[in-house]
Amino acid sequence: LASTDDTQVAIAKAGAIPPLVAVLTSGAAVAKEKTAGVLGNLAANAANKAAIVNAGAIPPLVELLASGTIFAKEGAAAALRKLAVNSDNQAVIADAAAIPPLVELLA
Repeated sequence: LASTDDTQVAIAKAGAIPPLVAVLTSGAAVAKEKTAGVLGNLAANAANKAAIVNAGAIPPLVELLASGTIFAKEGAAAALRKLAVNSDNQAVIADAAAIPPLVELLA
């Protein structure tokens, strides 16, 4: 669904990003896995990157890296990779202690 630029913008404009971020903190494990993937898809759009970060997605994505299922970790890492394309987000991601769990995924 969030695979085209127009659709990604429409989803964000509809206000979907804050509820998706909420799922990262309070949803079931499978919901967190899927939501991390959706946020990663939405983060492919430059305008959505700021909206995702402003909605507070980085800390719960980092938490998924540390304690989520393998699929949640994969989705969170992919979302953070897309968010890190924006240089302003790189410091936010590093400050959220994302680097140690990312390195752990490589082990």
